[in-house]
This record gives sequence, structure tokens and C-alpha cells, in this order.
Amino acid sequence: MFKDKTVWITGASSGIGEALALQFAAQGARIVLSARRIDELDRVRDACTSQGLSAGNVLVLPLDVTDFESMPAAVNTVCSAFGRIDMLINNAGISQRSLCVDTDMSVYRRLFEVDVLGQIALTKAVLPLMLGQGSGHIVITSSVAGKIGVPLRTGYCASKHAVMGFYDALRAETSRHGITVTTITPGFIKTNISVNALKGDGSELGEMTGEISGGMEVNRCAGVIMEGFRKGTPEIAVGEGMEMKALWLKRFFPRAIFKKVATMA
Repeated sequence: MFKDKTVWITGASSGIGEALALQFAAQGARIVLSARRIDELDRVRDACTSQGLSAGNVLVLPLDVTDFESMPAAVNTVCSAFGRIDMLINNAGISQRSLCVDTDMSVYRRLFEVDVLGQIALTKAVLPLMLGQGSGHIVITSSVAGKIGVPLRTGYCASKHAVMGFYDALRAETSRHGITVTTITPGFIKTNISVNALKGDGSELGEMTGEISGGMEVNRCAGVIMEGFRKGTPEIAVGEGMEMKALWLKRFFPRAIFKKVATMA
């Protein structure tokens, strides 16, 4: 299904992005790896080629998703290398661990620049190409936090709610043009997301929190996501903890989930 398809993954230097890259490599896709850390992208590239993918089918393309002006050139680079873009996985992002009262506005701005505007800007840069092709698949990694508000993550929850709304609307706009849009709602996945999370002053938390360390293994997570792609699932919920039951509770018993998350504060 994915053999010879061009798949562009942002946030590909670690976590879910890296795990998905390895899954696509095993399927024989042509992969574009983007993030800011070139040394880590090179490491992921080497891991992909160790799966048997030829070096010519992996492009390392450093990208800062907040540098909107660089995106048209990045799209041209991918097209020059592979001729087309079949799938864009908007996976770059940062989280937060601070109470609202302690959070500087610059932190909220940073969260929205990376988690929302960066994803929208790259999508807008790729979308005309997909419309011209008459096909394409656009993916956004949101979160359970894009459905449920929880303490210490006011900005993160706001950003993930925002991308859920944007990409749901984009799905409605583009479906008649042969373009698929998939939203991913991970729960607690064992990655460095909390290590890199921003505190109220903008510094990094620097530690893996308990719920993350006890979360779903990232390779299992990637496997569930790939199965969702194969089935054409428009919204892929992935996780194995109580937070996944919270998605159901929020829909049918919102007051119960509001009381439950209040105890987390």
C-alpha cells in the first residue's frame, strides 16, 4: 500500500515521528525526514536504510516549522527529489507543564506557533500540489488533550483543540478532490514529550513524568497508527491507559470528566 509512496514526516527526529518513519521504511516508501536536529535526522535515516530501504529513498530535510517563509523551498526540494508528495504527516510539536497563572504569554505564543500555525503553514504549502495531483493524504498528530482539557496544559490543550478543528474542517473542504485527512489522538505514549515540555518561564521541564513513562510503547503506537492508515480511519485514537476511556466519558458524561480532571490539579 505504501511502497514507492512519498511520505513527508515532520518531528521525525524522535518519538512517534521516528517510529512511523521506520514503519514506512519497512513498507518500501520514499521518506522525507524533517525536524530541526540534523544529527538526529541522520540517525533516523540510517535506521531506515538498515531496514533495507535504499539511501536514495530517504531525504533528510531540516525544517523549523515556525519558519513559514522557508516552506515553499522545502516543498520544491521534496518535489525535485521524488516528483510528488503523497502523504504529509504533521507531527512536530511541543507540550507544556505549568499552571495558567504561572505561564508567560510568550510560552502560549510559542505553543501556538509550533503546534498550530506551523502545521497549518506547511499544510498550505503542500496542499496546492496535492490538489494538482488529484490525490494526497494529510495527517496531523493531535492528542487526547485535543478533546479534553487537563491541568498544567492550558496552552497545549488549546493548541491541540485548535488543530483538531482546523483539520476536521479541511477534511470537509478537500474530500471531493481526492484528498484524505487523518487526525491522530494519542494518549500517553512513552516518548520525550514531557522532557521537552515548556514550563511557565519557557524553559524545558527536563524530565519524563510518571504518566508518560508508564505509557504505551512508541513502536506499538506507530503500529496502531499504520493500521488506521490502512483502514482509512479518519480519526485514530491510540493509547492503552485510562485517558482513552476519558474520550468516551467526555462525549456522554462531560460533568464526570470535568470532576475527574479537576482532581489532577
